[in-house]
Amino acid sequence: MPRIEAADLTASQAYALLVGTVVPRPIAWVTSMGSGERINAAPFSCYTFVCNQPPMVAINCGRRRDGFKDTARNIRASREFVVNVVTEDLIGPMHQSSADYPEDISEPDLLAIELAPSHVVRPPRIAASPIALECRLQQIMELGVQRSELIIGEVVVFHISDDLLVGGRIDTRRFRPLARLGGPYYARLGEIITMPRVGNPGPPANAE
Repeated sequence: MPRIEAADLTASQAYALLVGTVVPRPIAWVTSMGSGERINAAPFSCYTFVCNQPPMVAINCGRRRDGFKDTARNIRASREFVVNVVTEDLIGPMHQSSADYPEDISEPDLLAIELAPSHVVRPPRIAASPIALECRLQQIMELGVQRSELIIGEVVVFHISDDLLVGGRIDTRRFRPLARLGGPYYARLGEIITMPRVGNPGPPANAE
């Protein structure tokens, strides 16, 4: 098995290994509001939840050579954003919105992505997304030499389609989330495997 020293890798080489290793990844399709109330929509797959009380999610946003990406700039200014969940049938517009458009371009306008008003925050949500999380900025952490930004937001409102919510939980089989892999690849969820709950086994039989 080849051994690769991380210190010998360029940023792009390390990125290629990481996105191929940390798979599958959920996709946060983030809507934010820029100057002139222009709405930006961009997908991020370096994304997860980091706290449950209060509920918080984190998105890693890299930098452009000339500074912040539109999403990061908008969130810094407005301190609000919406995470829209991507399902299989949203792959087309989501993927198109990943292009590096100029700051004055609104992806929802350009790609005819229908929006719906949020309840608390100003940025709207994506109407076709069955789950949307209205977020307020909690903190931004700069990481590494390239100063990528870990944006942590507190979820203040959950929007969940009625047919997905069963007994306070998400019905994953109906949800059909899209996953991100390395390179140009995405994946469906595939077969769902059910395992019995593991209880506390207690101390070994010979423990004193």
